[in-house]
This record gives sequence, structure tokens and C-alpha cells, in this order.
Amino acid sequence: MTPGKLLIGATPLGQPSDASARLVTALKSADIIAAEDTRRIRSLAQALEVTPRGRVLSFFDQNEASRVPGLIDDIASGATVLVVSDAGMPLINDPGYRLVGACIEAGLPVSCLPGPSAVTTALAVSGLASDRFCFEGFSPRKHAARMTWLRTLATEQRTCVFFESPRRLAETLRDAVDALGPARRAVVCRELTKTHEEIVRGTLEELAEWAADGVLGEITVVLAGATPTADLDTLVAEVEDLVEGGARVKDACAEVIAAHPGAPSRRELYDAVLRARG
Repeated sequence: MTPGKLLIGATPLGQPSDASARLVTALKSADIIAAEDTRRIRSLAQALEVTPRGRVLSFFDQNEASRVPGLIDDIASGATVLVVSDAGMPLINDPGYRLVGACIEAGLPVSCLPGPSAVTTALAVSGLASDRFCFEGFSPRKHAARMTWLRTLATEQRTCVFFESPRRLAETLRDAVDALGPARRAVVCRELTKTHEEIVRGTLEELAEWAADGVLGEITVVLAGATPTADLDTLVAEVEDLVEGGARVKDACAEVIAAHPGAPSRRELYDAVLRARG
């Protein structure tokens, strides 16, 4: 028996007309549509004037693991399964990872129908550097964990994109001011591609003040990368000064890195010190 295939389908963030022609075809023809929210995918199909011929079933975080074996059997038996999330690209902080991994392990075909993504859309309109970036999913819910996470971004030189609940946005931005400093630049993207889309740019302090009275809608935050405060030669010289004062090289590297947000990693500095010594 010829196996079917798994299709990963990106859905519009807000405007149905952003749906790709390939997604429209897949909605019409797939044997099974595994949707994060079955109501949303039916509404999208209606807006696109599409009548799915296949079975539509729920596929979200809490039931993904239990759904995977059955879907693998369906694909192995010849079915085409289309996975869609509420909006944007599945697997990007949405269900689908387990199913893709299981298909690969079983030797079953996996294809992607590319399209909208809140991550790349926010990055594109942010005006911040986009040549190198990282995606952090949702920020931690609790204050202590969030502060620990934010401190890891203090020296991150890549632009960072993350999602946030509108209910926690103001608190997260205030924490970011404390952890990263008031002058770090960021962009808050609200309701991307939708009627009430809003892109707010500024420093973390300015954005925290803007969000203080409450914000509605789906939120994507783009955070500027850290700017190195000293070149490598200067950092090496600082390490050597500490070593002359009695510190071990590794300890001196750690102290210098901690004092310079945006500096290279401790390993890079350590290697640079060794190279400088010849």
C-alpha cells in the first residue's frame, strides 16, 4: 500500500486572503484535518469558500500525544493529513512537533505549505536587525522565572522575538527594564495583519509606560540585541589586570563578562586570552 503524507499548513494570522493557494487546495482535498481549534478552521474554510471533504478533528497541546499513533496509522494507510494551528505556522509554539517526529521515524512523507508566521512578520516590521535572531516562545509566567530568563538575554546580541499574553505584557516590560535597562529598544506588535493592528516602537521604559494601562489582543514582542560595550582586546586587557591582582584566568574571564553586557561568551574570552599570550 502506498503511504499518504503529512502536510504542515500555515494559516492566516488575521486576513483570510493571506491563505496560500496550496493551503486552499489542501483544505479541500485532505482526508483528515488536524486542527488546534476545529471551530476556527471551519470559519477559515467558510471565509475561503472551501468545503473540506475530509474529517476535521481537534489536535492541541493536551491531546497531541494521544492523537499521534492514530494519525500515523492513517498516514501509513494512505491518508493525507493536514495539520493547522489557530494562526500562523504550526509547530512554532504550537502543536505538531510530536507528529512530525513520529512521521520521520516511521519513514512517512512530511511536507510544508509555507505561509504566515507571527515571528517573521513581527521581525520584518520591527525595524530592528533581522540578519540574526532567536525565538523564545512565550515568556515565563512567574516573576522569578521571568527575571532569570530576561537576564539570559542581557548579553544576547541577536534580535529576540517572543510572545506574551496581553494580561502580562505590562509586568513583563517592567521586569525587562529592571533586567536589561531602560534604554534597550524593543517593538510591541499587537493584532498583526488584523483590522486593529498596532506596531509600537521605543525603549523598554517607553513601552512599559505605554502598556501600563492595559493592552488587548495577541502580542508579539521584538527585542533589540545587546550592544557590546568593549572590544575583545580591551576585555583581554581587563582579564590580565585581574590576573595580575591574583585572580585565576577563568574567574577573571567570568568577572569581566559579567561587567560587560553584550560581551562574547566566557569561553571566547578565555580562548582570546590564551591566544594573546602566544
